[in-house]
Amino acid sequence: MKKLSFAKSIAVFGLAAVCTVGVAGCSEASTDGTGSTYTGGVAATVNGTEIQEDTITTAVENIRAQMGLTEEQAWGEWLAENDYTPESVRKEMIDGYVDQELVKQGSESLDIHADEAEVSQYVDSMRANYDSDEAWANALNSVGMTEEQYRENIALTLETQLLKEKVAEDAAEPTDEDLLTLAQTYKTSYDGSRKSSHILFDASDEATAKEVLAKIKSGELDFAAAAAEYSKDTGTSGDGGNVGWDSLNNLVTEYTTALKELGKDEVSDLVTSSYGIHIIKCTDVYEAPETLEKLSDLPEEFQEAVRSMSEAQNDSQAYYTWLEGQREAADIKVNDMPEGLPYYVDMANFPKDESKDDGTGITAVDEDGNPVDIDPVASDSGDDAAQGESDGTAEAPVAEGVEEGAEGAEGEADEAAQQMENGAQGDGQQAAEGDAADGDAAGSGASQQPAEGATE
Repeated sequence: MKKLSFAKSIAVFGLAAVCTVGVAGCSEASTDGTGSTYTGGVAATVNGTEIQEDTITTAVENIRAQMGLTEEQAWGEWLAENDYTPESVRKEMIDGYVDQELVKQGSESLDIHADEAEVSQYVDSMRANYDSDEAWANALNSVGMTEEQYRENIALTLETQLLKEKVAEDAAEPTDEDLLTLAQTYKTSYDGSRKSSHILFDASDEATAKEVLAKIKSGELDFAAAAAEYSKDTGTSGDGGNVGWDSLNNLVTEYTTALKELGKDEVSDLVTSSYGIHIIKCTDVYEAPETLEKLSDLPEEFQEAVRSMSEAQNDSQAYYTWLEGQREAADIKVNDMPEGLPYYVDMANFPKDESKDDGTGITAVDEDGNPVDIDPVASDSGDDAAQGESDGTAEAPVAEGVEEGAEGAEGEADEAAQQMENGAQGDGQQAAEGDAADGDAAGSGASQQPAEGATE
Protein backbone atom coordinates (compact mmCIF):
# COMPACT_ATOMS: atom_id res chain seq x y z
CA MET A 1 0.00 0.00 0.00
CA LYS A 2 1.20 3.49 -0.78
CA LYS A 3 0.23 5.78 2.05
CA LEU A 4 0.74 9.48 2.45
CA SER A 5 3.39 10.88 4.72
CA PHE A 6 1.85 12.21 7.92
CA ALA A 7 2.58 15.88 7.34
CA LYS A 8 1.64 15.80 3.64
CA SER A 9 -1.58 13.96 4.28
CA ILE A 10 -2.87 16.90 6.29
CA ALA A 11 -3.66 18.61 2.99
CA VAL A 12 -6.65 16.28 2.74
CA PHE A 13 -8.04 17.89 5.86
CA GLY A 14 -7.45 21.50 4.80
CA LEU A 15 -4.68 22.41 7.20
CA ALA A 16 -3.73 26.05 6.65
CA ALA A 17 -0.21 25.21 7.69
CA VAL A 18 2.79 27.30 6.93
CA CYS A 19 5.18 24.38 7.22
CA THR A 20 7.45 25.30 4.39
CA VAL A 21 10.32 22.84 4.26
CA GLY A 22 9.74 19.12 4.08
CA VAL A 23 7.48 18.11 6.95
CA ALA A 24 9.03 20.68 9.28
CA GLY A 25 8.55 24.37 9.81
CA CYS A 26 5.67 24.39 12.26
CA SER A 27 5.83 26.30 15.50
CA GLU A 28 8.52 25.46 17.99
CA ALA A 29 8.27 25.26 21.74
CA SER A 30 10.41 27.75 23.59
CA THR A 31 11.73 28.40 27.03
CA ASP A 32 10.46 31.98 27.20
CA GLY A 33 6.84 31.08 27.66
CA THR A 34 5.78 31.67 24.06
CA GLY A 35 5.66 27.99 23.13
CA SER A 36 4.16 24.81 24.54
CA THR A 37 5.89 22.72 27.18
CA TYR A 38 5.26 18.99 27.24
CA THR A 39 7.91 16.47 28.25
CA GLY A 40 11.02 18.55 27.62
CA GLY A 41 14.23 16.88 26.55
CA VAL A 42 15.96 16.51 23.21
CA ALA A 43 14.46 14.46 20.38
CA ALA A 44 17.54 14.46 18.15
CA THR A 45 20.79 16.22 17.37
CA VAL A 46 22.16 17.13 13.95
CA ASN A 47 25.87 17.81 13.95
CA GLY A 48 25.49 18.88 17.56
CA THR A 49 22.41 21.08 17.02
CA GLU A 50 19.53 20.00 19.21
CA ILE A 51 15.96 19.42 18.08
CA GLN A 52 13.78 19.73 21.14
CA GLU A 53 11.23 17.02 21.91
CA ASP A 54 8.66 19.71 22.60
CA THR A 55 9.22 21.10 19.09
CA ILE A 56 8.24 17.74 17.63
CA THR A 57 5.30 17.39 19.97
CA THR A 58 4.03 20.88 19.24
CA ALA A 59 4.13 20.20 15.51
CA VAL A 60 2.20 16.93 15.89
CA GLU A 61 -0.35 18.51 18.21
CA ASN A 62 -0.90 21.43 15.82
CA ILE A 63 -1.60 19.02 12.99
CA ARG A 64 -3.92 16.94 15.14
CA ALA A 65 -5.88 20.05 16.06
CA GLN A 66 -6.20 21.17 12.45
CA MET A 67 -7.31 17.67 11.42
CA GLY A 68 -9.91 17.57 14.19
CA LEU A 69 -8.22 14.57 15.83
CA THR A 70 -7.69 15.89 19.34
CA GLU A 71 -9.79 13.14 20.89
CA GLU A 72 -7.82 9.98 21.61
CA GLN A 73 -10.39 7.71 19.96
CA ALA A 74 -10.42 9.67 16.70
CA TRP A 75 -6.64 9.98 16.71
CA GLY A 76 -6.09 6.29 17.34
CA GLU A 77 -8.51 5.30 14.62
CA TRP A 78 -6.85 7.65 12.12
CA LEU A 79 -3.42 6.24 12.94
CA ALA A 80 -4.65 2.68 12.50
CA GLU A 81 -6.45 3.39 9.24
CA ASN A 82 -3.35 5.05 7.79
CA ASP A 83 -0.84 2.46 8.99
CA TYR A 84 0.75 4.81 11.50
CA THR A 85 1.79 4.53 15.11
CA PRO A 86 2.77 7.33 17.49
CA GLU A 87 6.35 6.14 17.04
CA SER A 88 6.25 6.39 13.24
CA VAL A 89 4.61 9.82 13.41
CA ARG A 90 7.39 11.00 15.71
CA LYS A 91 10.04 9.53 13.42
CA GLU A 92 8.59 11.25 10.36
CA MET A 93 8.46 14.59 12.14
CA ILE A 94 12.02 14.20 13.40
CA ASP A 95 13.19 13.29 9.90
CA GLY A 96 11.60 16.47 8.63
CA TYR A 97 13.26 18.65 11.23
CA VAL A 98 16.57 16.89 10.58
CA ASP A 99 16.28 17.77 6.89
CA GLN A 100 15.39 21.34 7.84
CA GLU A 101 18.48 21.62 9.98
CA LEU A 102 20.64 20.14 7.23
CA VAL A 103 19.26 22.77 4.85
CA LYS A 104 20.08 25.51 7.36
CA GLN A 105 23.60 24.23 7.83
CA GLY A 106 24.12 23.66 4.12
CA SER A 107 22.90 27.15 3.29
CA GLU A 108 25.23 28.63 5.87
CA SER A 109 28.21 26.72 4.52
CA LEU A 110 27.46 28.03 1.03
CA ASP A 111 26.86 31.56 2.33
CA ILE A 112 23.24 31.49 1.18
CA HIS A 113 20.97 33.88 3.04
CA ALA A 114 17.44 35.10 2.46
CA ASP A 115 16.95 38.74 1.50
CA GLU A 116 15.28 40.37 4.51
CA ALA A 117 13.43 42.78 2.24
CA GLU A 118 11.94 39.86 0.33
CA VAL A 119 10.95 38.15 3.57
CA SER A 120 9.24 41.34 4.71
CA GLN A 121 7.43 41.60 1.38
CA TYR A 122 5.90 38.16 1.85
CA VAL A 123 4.95 38.84 5.45
CA ASP A 124 3.52 42.29 4.72
CA SER A 125 1.50 41.06 1.76
CA MET A 126 0.07 38.28 3.86
CA ARG A 127 -0.72 40.56 6.79
CA ALA A 128 -2.58 42.86 4.38
CA ASN A 129 -5.20 40.14 3.90
CA TYR A 130 -6.40 40.69 7.46
CA ASP A 131 -8.36 43.74 8.56
CA SER A 132 -6.62 44.19 11.90
CA ASP A 133 -3.50 43.26 13.83
CA GLU A 134 -5.69 41.13 16.07
CA ALA A 135 -7.06 39.15 13.13
CA TRP A 136 -3.53 38.62 11.83
CA ALA A 137 -2.34 37.47 15.23
CA ASN A 138 -5.30 35.11 15.52
CA ALA A 139 -4.53 33.62 12.10
CA LEU A 140 -0.96 32.97 13.14
CA ASN A 141 -2.06 31.59 16.47
CA SER A 142 -4.46 29.21 14.73
CA VAL A 143 -1.47 27.45 13.18
CA GLY A 144 0.58 27.71 16.36
CA MET A 145 2.96 30.43 15.25
CA THR A 146 4.22 33.86 16.14
CA GLU A 147 5.02 36.40 13.44
CA GLU A 148 8.71 35.94 14.12
CA GLN A 149 8.40 32.19 13.57
CA TYR A 150 6.46 32.86 10.39
CA ARG A 151 9.26 35.15 9.21
CA GLU A 152 11.80 32.47 10.03
CA ASN A 153 9.83 29.92 8.01
CA ILE A 154 9.60 32.24 5.02
CA ALA A 155 13.32 32.99 5.27
CA LEU A 156 14.15 29.30 5.45
CA THR A 157 11.91 28.62 2.46
CA LEU A 158 13.64 31.28 0.40
CA GLU A 159 17.04 29.99 1.45
CA THR A 160 15.96 26.49 0.46
CA GLN A 161 14.93 27.84 -2.92
CA LEU A 162 18.32 29.49 -3.37
CA LEU A 163 20.04 26.31 -2.25
CA LYS A 164 18.05 24.26 -4.76
CA GLU A 165 19.02 26.67 -7.51
CA LYS A 166 22.65 26.38 -6.49
CA VAL A 167 22.54 22.59 -6.45
CA ALA A 168 20.61 22.54 -9.73
CA GLU A 169 23.58 24.15 -11.47
CA ASP A 170 25.07 20.66 -11.55
CA ALA A 171 21.85 18.93 -12.61
CA ALA A 172 21.99 16.90 -15.78
CA GLU A 173 20.41 18.38 -18.88
CA PRO A 174 17.56 16.23 -20.21
CA THR A 175 18.54 14.17 -23.22
CA ASP A 176 16.44 13.86 -26.35
CA GLU A 177 15.60 10.34 -25.22
CA ASP A 178 14.47 11.63 -21.82
CA LEU A 179 12.25 14.22 -23.45
CA LEU A 180 10.71 11.75 -25.87
CA THR A 181 9.97 9.28 -23.05
CA LEU A 182 8.27 11.97 -21.01
CA ALA A 183 6.38 13.22 -24.05
CA GLN A 184 5.11 9.70 -24.74
CA THR A 185 3.89 9.53 -21.15
CA TYR A 186 1.93 12.76 -21.41
CA LYS A 187 0.79 12.79 -25.02
CA THR A 188 -2.62 11.45 -24.05
CA SER A 189 -3.10 14.29 -21.58
CA TYR A 190 -2.68 16.68 -24.51
CA ASP A 191 -5.10 14.75 -26.70
CA GLY A 192 -8.06 16.90 -27.65
CA SER A 193 -6.36 20.10 -26.50
CA ARG A 194 -7.59 23.25 -28.12
CA LYS A 195 -5.59 26.33 -28.96
CA SER A 196 -7.57 29.54 -29.07
CA SER A 197 -7.58 33.27 -29.49
CA HIS A 198 -10.07 35.69 -28.02
CA ILE A 199 -11.29 39.24 -28.16
CA LEU A 200 -12.21 40.66 -24.77
CA PHE A 201 -14.78 43.42 -24.26
CA ASP A 202 -15.86 45.17 -21.11
CA ALA A 203 -18.95 43.61 -19.59
CA SER A 204 -20.84 46.85 -20.26
CA ASP A 205 -19.95 46.91 -23.96
CA GLU A 206 -22.20 44.15 -25.26
CA ALA A 207 -23.39 46.26 -28.20
CA THR A 208 -19.86 46.60 -29.60
CA ALA A 209 -19.18 42.91 -28.98
CA LYS A 210 -22.30 41.92 -30.96
CA GLU A 211 -21.33 44.24 -33.81
CA VAL A 212 -17.80 42.86 -34.02
CA LEU A 213 -19.02 39.27 -33.83
CA ALA A 214 -21.43 39.83 -36.70
CA LYS A 215 -18.65 41.30 -38.87
CA ILE A 216 -16.30 38.40 -38.07
CA LYS A 217 -18.88 35.75 -38.88
CA SER A 218 -19.84 37.48 -42.12
CA GLY A 219 -16.22 37.63 -43.18
CA GLU A 220 -16.20 41.41 -43.18
CA LEU A 221 -13.64 41.59 -40.36
CA ASP A 222 -10.56 39.44 -39.78
CA PHE A 223 -10.39 37.96 -36.27
CA ALA A 224 -6.77 38.92 -35.61
CA ALA A 225 -7.38 42.45 -36.85
CA ALA A 226 -10.45 42.71 -34.63
CA ALA A 227 -8.41 41.54 -31.63
CA ALA A 228 -5.80 44.21 -32.29
CA GLU A 229 -8.44 46.92 -32.59
CA TYR A 230 -11.04 46.00 -29.98
CA SER A 231 -9.66 43.59 -27.36
CA LYS A 232 -9.19 44.89 -23.82
CA ASP A 233 -6.69 42.10 -23.18
CA THR A 234 -3.56 44.04 -24.04
CA GLY A 235 -1.39 41.02 -23.33
CA THR A 236 -2.84 39.05 -26.27
CA SER A 237 -4.33 41.66 -28.61
CA GLY A 238 -1.03 42.21 -30.39
CA ASP A 239 -0.77 38.48 -31.15
CA GLY A 240 -4.17 38.10 -32.75
CA GLY A 241 -5.72 37.39 -29.33
CA ASN A 242 -3.69 34.19 -28.91
CA VAL A 243 -4.35 32.58 -25.52
CA GLY A 244 -2.54 29.31 -26.20
CA TRP A 245 -3.54 25.72 -25.49
CA ASP A 246 -6.21 25.04 -22.89
CA SER A 247 -4.26 22.09 -21.46
CA LEU A 248 -1.31 24.38 -20.71
CA ASN A 249 -3.27 27.15 -19.01
CA ASN A 250 -5.83 27.51 -16.26
CA LEU A 251 -8.78 29.12 -18.02
CA VAL A 252 -12.02 30.27 -16.47
CA THR A 253 -14.81 27.72 -16.68
CA GLU A 254 -17.04 29.76 -18.98
CA TYR A 255 -14.19 30.07 -21.47
CA THR A 256 -13.22 26.39 -21.49
CA THR A 257 -16.85 25.27 -21.73
CA ALA A 258 -17.41 27.37 -24.82
CA LEU A 259 -14.06 26.39 -26.34
CA LYS A 260 -14.78 22.66 -26.05
CA GLU A 261 -17.76 23.14 -28.37
CA LEU A 262 -15.63 24.59 -31.15
CA GLY A 263 -13.82 22.84 -33.96
CA LYS A 264 -10.74 24.25 -35.64
CA ASP A 265 -11.30 27.75 -37.09
CA GLU A 266 -14.79 28.01 -35.56
CA VAL A 267 -15.83 31.16 -33.70
CA SER A 268 -18.05 31.22 -30.62
CA ASP A 269 -21.01 33.38 -29.84
CA LEU A 270 -20.55 35.91 -27.04
CA VAL A 271 -19.21 34.30 -23.87
CA THR A 272 -19.47 36.13 -20.55
CA SER A 273 -17.04 35.52 -17.70
CA SER A 274 -15.81 37.46 -14.69
CA TYR A 275 -13.34 39.19 -17.02
CA GLY A 276 -15.95 40.55 -19.40
CA ILE A 277 -17.33 39.41 -22.75
CA HIS A 278 -15.27 37.11 -24.98
CA ILE A 279 -15.41 36.17 -28.63
CA ILE A 280 -13.41 32.95 -28.90
CA LYS A 281 -11.83 31.37 -31.96
CA CYS A 282 -10.46 27.83 -31.86
CA THR A 283 -7.26 28.03 -33.89
CA ASP A 284 -6.08 24.43 -33.57
CA VAL A 285 -7.04 21.04 -32.13
CA TYR A 286 -4.39 18.48 -31.18
CA GLU A 287 -5.10 14.80 -31.70
CA ALA A 288 -2.45 12.58 -30.15
CA PRO A 289 -1.10 9.79 -32.37
CA GLU A 290 -1.09 6.24 -31.10
CA THR A 291 2.69 6.27 -31.28
CA LEU A 292 4.82 9.37 -30.82
CA GLU A 293 7.94 8.80 -32.88
CA LYS A 294 9.77 12.05 -32.18
CA LEU A 295 9.40 15.07 -29.93
CA SER A 296 8.94 17.40 -32.89
CA ASP A 297 5.63 15.67 -33.63
CA LEU A 298 4.23 17.65 -30.69
CA PRO A 299 3.24 21.30 -31.09
CA GLU A 300 6.07 23.60 -30.04
CA GLU A 301 4.29 24.70 -26.87
CA PHE A 302 3.91 21.09 -25.72
CA GLN A 303 7.58 20.46 -26.44
CA GLU A 304 8.50 23.37 -24.18
CA ALA A 305 6.17 22.13 -21.44
CA VAL A 306 7.76 18.67 -21.58
CA ARG A 307 11.23 20.22 -21.45
CA SER A 308 10.25 22.31 -18.42
CA MET A 309 8.90 19.24 -16.64
CA SER A 310 12.01 17.24 -17.36
CA GLU A 311 14.30 20.03 -16.20
CA ALA A 312 12.23 20.43 -13.03
CA GLN A 313 12.51 16.72 -12.31
CA ASN A 314 16.27 16.76 -12.84
CA ASP A 315 16.64 19.84 -10.62
CA SER A 316 14.58 18.21 -7.90
CA GLN A 317 16.53 14.98 -8.14
CA ALA A 318 19.79 16.92 -7.86
CA TYR A 319 18.53 18.60 -4.71
CA TYR A 320 17.41 15.39 -3.06
CA THR A 321 20.64 13.70 -4.03
CA TRP A 322 22.46 16.56 -2.31
CA LEU A 323 20.21 16.26 0.73
CA GLU A 324 20.78 12.51 0.94
CA GLY A 325 24.51 13.14 0.84
CA GLN A 326 24.13 15.61 3.70
CA ARG A 327 22.22 13.01 5.72
CA GLU A 328 24.90 10.39 5.14
CA ALA A 329 27.71 12.74 6.11
CA ALA A 330 25.97 14.26 9.13
CA ASP A 331 26.25 13.15 12.74
CA ILE A 332 22.56 12.49 13.46
CA LYS A 333 21.44 11.02 16.75
CA VAL A 334 17.79 10.28 17.50
CA ASN A 335 16.90 9.71 21.13
CA ASP A 336 14.37 7.20 22.40
CA MET A 337 10.75 8.25 22.50
CA PRO A 338 9.91 9.53 25.98
CA GLU A 339 6.86 8.56 27.98
CA GLY A 340 3.97 10.93 28.54
CA LEU A 341 3.69 12.38 25.03
CA PRO A 342 0.16 13.74 24.46
CA TYR A 343 -0.13 12.05 21.07
CA TYR A 344 0.78 8.62 22.37
CA VAL A 345 -1.94 5.96 22.25
CA ASP A 346 -1.76 2.21 22.68
CA MET A 347 -2.32 0.93 19.15
CA ALA A 348 -3.44 -2.44 20.52
CA ASN A 349 -6.72 -0.65 21.26
CA PHE A 350 -7.14 0.46 17.64
CA PRO A 351 -7.19 -2.45 15.20
CA LYS A 352 -7.37 -1.38 11.58
CA ASP A 353 -10.76 -1.63 9.87
CA GLU A 354 -9.75 -3.08 6.50
CA SER A 355 -13.22 -2.45 5.07
CA LYS A 356 -12.54 1.28 5.11
CA ASP A 357 -9.17 1.13 3.36
CA ASP A 358 -9.32 2.58 -0.15
CA GLY A 359 -5.75 1.67 -1.01
CA THR A 360 -4.34 5.17 -0.71
CA GLY A 361 -3.67 5.16 3.01
CA ILE A 362 -6.50 7.64 3.67
CA THR A 363 -9.86 6.56 4.94
CA ALA A 364 -12.70 7.89 2.84
CA VAL A 365 -16.34 7.02 3.41
CA ASP A 366 -19.63 8.40 2.16
CA GLU A 367 -22.47 9.59 4.37
CA ASP A 368 -23.64 6.01 4.81
CA GLY A 369 -20.21 4.84 5.96
CA ASN A 370 -19.33 3.06 2.72
CA PRO A 371 -15.75 3.29 1.41
CA VAL A 372 -15.20 5.61 -1.53
CA ASP A 373 -12.16 6.24 -3.70
CA ILE A 374 -10.11 9.39 -3.39
CA ASP A 375 -6.87 10.32 -5.09
CA PRO A 376 -3.71 10.68 -3.04
CA VAL A 377 -2.41 14.24 -2.92
CA ALA A 378 1.27 13.53 -2.32
CA SER A 379 3.79 10.72 -2.22
CA ASP A 380 5.67 9.36 0.74
CA SER A 381 8.53 11.37 2.11
CA GLY A 382 12.15 10.25 2.18
CA ASP A 383 13.34 8.52 -0.96
CA ASP A 384 10.12 9.30 -2.80
CA ALA A 385 10.33 13.01 -2.13
CA ALA A 386 11.96 13.92 -5.40
CA GLN A 387 9.37 12.01 -7.37
CA GLY A 388 6.56 13.55 -5.35
CA GLU A 389 7.79 17.04 -5.99
CA SER A 390 8.22 16.56 -9.70
CA ASP A 391 4.79 14.95 -9.86
CA GLY A 392 3.35 18.16 -8.55
CA THR A 393 4.17 19.83 -11.85
CA ALA A 394 3.79 16.87 -14.15
CA GLU A 395 0.16 16.22 -13.27
CA ALA A 396 -0.97 19.35 -15.10
CA PRO A 397 1.84 20.82 -17.21
CA VAL A 398 1.75 24.59 -17.26
CA ALA A 399 2.95 27.15 -19.78
CA GLU A 400 3.87 30.81 -20.02
CA GLY A 401 1.35 33.11 -18.39
CA VAL A 402 0.95 30.93 -15.32
CA GLU A 403 3.95 29.26 -13.59
CA GLU A 404 6.66 27.54 -15.58
CA GLY A 405 7.07 23.84 -14.85
CA ALA A 406 10.38 24.36 -13.09
CA GLU A 407 8.96 27.16 -10.95
CA GLY A 408 5.97 24.99 -10.09
CA ALA A 409 8.30 22.37 -8.68
CA GLU A 410 10.20 24.88 -6.60
CA GLY A 411 7.62 27.42 -5.39
CA GLU A 412 7.34 26.55 -1.71
CA ALA A 413 7.45 30.16 -0.55
CA ASP A 414 4.44 31.03 -2.67
CA GLU A 415 2.62 27.94 -1.44
CA ALA A 416 3.23 28.86 2.16
CA ALA A 417 1.94 32.35 1.61
CA GLN A 418 -1.01 31.10 -0.42
CA GLN A 419 -2.03 28.65 2.30
CA MET A 420 -2.21 31.48 4.78
CA GLU A 421 -4.14 33.62 2.32
CA ASN A 422 -6.61 30.86 1.65
CA GLY A 423 -7.41 30.87 5.33
CA ALA A 424 -8.31 34.53 5.12
CA GLN A 425 -9.92 34.75 1.72
CA GLY A 426 -11.35 31.36 0.86
CA ASP A 427 -10.32 30.00 -2.52
CA GLY A 428 -8.01 32.88 -3.29
CA GLN A 429 -8.70 32.90 -7.03
CA GLN A 430 -6.64 35.45 -8.89
CA ALA A 431 -6.30 36.82 -12.38
CA ALA A 432 -3.35 35.85 -14.50
CA GLU A 433 -1.21 38.78 -13.52
CA GLY A 434 -0.55 37.29 -10.07
CA ASP A 435 -1.35 39.01 -6.78
CA ALA A 436 0.73 39.65 -3.70
CA ALA A 437 0.82 36.08 -2.48
CA ASP A 438 2.21 34.89 -5.79
CA GLY A 439 5.04 37.40 -5.82
CA ASP A 440 6.84 37.21 -9.13
CA ALA A 441 6.07 33.56 -9.72
CA ALA A 442 3.00 34.20 -11.82
CA GLY A 443 3.52 34.76 -15.50
CA SER A 444 3.81 38.00 -17.32
CA GLY A 445 0.44 37.66 -19.01
CA ALA A 446 -1.94 40.56 -19.14
CA SER A 447 -4.20 41.28 -16.24
CA GLN A 448 -7.29 40.43 -18.23
CA GLN A 449 -6.32 37.09 -19.70
CA PRO A 450 -9.17 34.59 -19.32
CA ALA A 451 -6.97 32.60 -16.96
CA GLU A 452 -7.56 31.82 -13.34
CA GLY A 453 -4.66 32.11 -10.95
CA ALA A 454 -2.09 29.40 -10.70
CA THR A 455 -3.50 28.57 -7.28
CA GLU A 456 -6.60 27.06 -8.87
